[in-house]
Amino acid sequence: MATIEIDPAEALARQSAGALLIDVREPGERAAGTPHAAIGLSRNDITAGIASVAPDRSVPLITLCASGQRSLLAREQLLELGYADVTSVSGGFRRWLTLGLPVDRDPINADSAERYARHLVLPEVGPGGQERLATARIAMIGAGGLGSPAALYLAAAGIGHLSLIDDDVVERSNLQRQVLHTDARIGMAKTESARLTLSALNPSVRVHAEQTRLSAGNVESLIAGHDVVIDGADNFPTRYLLDAACRRLRIPMVYGAVHRFSGQVSVFDSRDAASPCYRCLFPEPPNSAEAPNCSEAGVLGVLPGTIGLLQATEAIKLILGIGRALVGRLLCYEALEARFRELSLPRDPACPGCGSDAEFTGYADVRTMCRS
Repeated sequence: MATIEIDPAEALARQSAGALLIDVREPGERAAGTPHAAIGLSRNDITAGIASVAPDRSVPLITLCASGQRSLLAREQLLELGYADVTSVSGGFRRWLTLGLPVDRDPINADSAERYARHLVLPEVGPGGQERLATARIAMIGAGGLGSPAALYLAAAGIGHLSLIDDDVVERSNLQRQVLHTDARIGMAKTESARLTLSALNPSVRVHAEQTRLSAGNVESLIAGHDVVIDGADNFPTRYLLDAACRRLRIPMVYGAVHRFSGQVSVFDSRDAASPCYRCLFPEPPNSAEAPNCSEAGVLGVLPGTIGLLQATEAIKLILGIGRALVGRLLCYEALEARFRELSLPRDPACPGCGSDAEFTGYADVRTMCRS
């Protein structure tokens, strides 16, 4: 009579003798650890995936799940597929752990395995990608309309270090769109209010608050050492300073802006020779009549949420090295028409910031340019 179940110790011995141990739990379950050298193949994926794992149907197979129930069902599947020697581990991974048998663990603790379970099942992220997020450093310029949604989702995603740079305090008029803050924190520094919110959302994220305004004297020191900079500024002088510093330090900058019912997003990545910079888009700063700020022109409260989330998405893609970043493209959103448009934004050879004849004469001059 064929053996149906074996205990974990015997499974380990058979594995050492050449049997394949198939862990049929879901990827999120396996993130917390798997039996040493086990092959992860969820039960729902067995029919489609087993042939690539075990093309020889005579090879002995051992199935394992959390407690021993799903592995029995997986055993039946494999027998129906023509595999002749299949056994199931009684007690599953729980029993394996109890007996102290060898386990392979990813560099993610139990809290992270549960918190980021939906990331871990994505092949484009997985444990390795989540570890990259955990070691990433992102500088957020502004803890207001754009910074609020971007910071919330970056913290939720597990970005290891967030630097928040803002010199403002919470005002009641902010609360219509700046969702990091609450009515009870009116008068509090925005960076401190943001730190409290983000730490409550994800205690593992290190939030560094800088209650200061970006200036010619501090711009490099504030953003140096970060992997990505997110532009959540609300004025042109800050953006021009930030763009110049990101170019000089070779840090990608995720740009976002909102005005009334419209917004735009792009990525300026000085590491990419083909990437434009902010001054390819705006060679010279417009005057106040051409570009009034939100307090003068107004802004739909939910609009910064849309643009800020797109900025957070681009930042995560840059950290993980996945997908296609918005380099050389300007994504525009019109809320009233519920329409996105993508515009080509090539590098300008005559750009005063990154063109072949561009000359950097200091951050003080960049700041002065915006006052002319």
